[in-house]
Amino acid sequence: MSNDTENAVSSALFTDFYELTMAQGYWKNHMDAPAVFDMFFRRNPFSGGFSVFAGLETLLDYVTSFRFRDEDIEYLRSLKSFDNAFLDYLKDFHFTGDMYAMQEGSVIFPNEPIVRIHANLIEAQILEGLVLNTINFQSLIATKTARVWLASKKGGIMEFGLRRAQGYDGAMSATRAAYIGGAAGTSNTLAGLEYKIPVMGTMAHSWIMSFPTELEAFKAYAEIYPDKAIFLIDTYDTLNSGIINAIKVGAKLVEKGYNFGVRLDSGDIQYLTAEVRKRLDAAGFPQATIAVSNELTEQIIETLVLKGAPINSWGVGTHMVTGGSEASFTGVYKLAARNNPEGGDMIPAMKFSDNPEKTTNPGIKNVYRLFDADGMAKADILALEGEKVEAGKEARYYHPSVDYRQFSFKAARVEPLLFKVLEKGERTQPKPDPVIALRKARETLVKQLEYLDPTYKRILNPHIYKVSITDTLKELKLKFISERIK
Repeated sequence: MSNDTENAVSSALFTDFYELTMAQGYWKNHMDAPAVFDMFFRRNPFSGGFSVFAGLETLLDYVTSFRFRDEDIEYLRSLKSFDNAFLDYLKDFHFTGDMYAMQEGSVIFPNEPIVRIHANLIEAQILEGLVLNTINFQSLIATKTARVWLASKKGGIMEFGLRRAQGYDGAMSATRAAYIGGAAGTSNTLAGLEYKIPVMGTMAHSWIMSFPTELEAFKAYAEIYPDKAIFLIDTYDTLNSGIINAIKVGAKLVEKGYNFGVRLDSGDIQYLTAEVRKRLDAAGFPQATIAVSNELTEQIIETLVLKGAPINSWGVGTHMVTGGSEASFTGVYKLAARNNPEGGDMIPAMKFSDNPEKTTNPGIKNVYRLFDADGMAKADILALEGEKVEAGKEARYYHPSVDYRQFSFKAARVEPLLFKVLEKGERTQPKPDPVIALRKARETLVKQLEYLDPTYKRILNPHIYKVSITDTLKELKLKFISERIK
């Protein structure tokens, strides 16, 4: 990552201005006391049945280096909104709290904490923008990619989005997240270096148009890259020119012991790939591969797969690295508990709203995943700190909106989902190699998708996975509601 980007993110100015004005207000009112914040999200993007948690390792790097530099303090001083004494306080600012989080790559669902922060109120408040910016974007892209990968029946997905991504950091973060979500490789060469992700790509239409003829362009490429020859066949005429010339040059490669492939970037993909496959097979090259690109989405890919289109790999760019139809992930950061000035346990906090979906779950919460006897995930349960959610014991759980919906279940296995990743501002485990951490996140997703029923993974109209609360949490929430009504 470039020094400019590293400096921007390590600067604690990477926060919304109102976080700083609130922080000064807390400081003036001597409210720098313990607090707990939850990060969760309100709905799955893309009308999907699940989401993917990504960006944790990036966030941990940022949080542990988050400081106000001398030039940051002078900039804040120039705004004439902050007291000199408060600016002196910020000079020594760094995160000294604890952070709990799910494993990166986890399958996640709405309204459950995916990150939980315990810190003094000022530190926790200033961190809000960094947490949401990092986790929201990477989770959006990882979720999109997982949907694309599943739509392709776990085929070869190539991330080709560098030129359409939102700036430098958008491109790098998107490539990282896309790899977690199932992409096999990327066109982003720098990401290939930094994350050791396979880099992919052959030629553009400009290569072919730079030569006197299409045939000469293919020949020249095959001479330079005989073991990586994928010919782009739709520059002029896919069936009357492109595939004909690709077969001519490909035949020479096969004679020398190499294979070849073709790529289509336009036209009726279903029809053209079927015709191209026929031509390749008829010419005696059933091993030749077909790749496609051009504004692909999971819906288009799923349709092509269901129709039996003979496609070996998929190049997905714009819709993968930008989120396509979804501009952002709906992650939010809300106060869950605050200091008790009289001592003892922290006081649960709850946000109310005229929109019931925006009413939060109060208190310090853990999340547990329940499994049936077949090893399939059946529900995620929110429980207050100190509560036990046990396997082999039937229990009743309730809808988070505390309405009439409820269910009883005896879990064969219970898995806790939140783990302490920072303690007193330091990692609880040695910083992993970024490449190893990235591969581990990808492996986590692959594993968790396996125990998620196919009905939750449908591209269209997926089944709704249960995220429920315990009886104790329900009663606490009802108490808040009843007291507010009074």
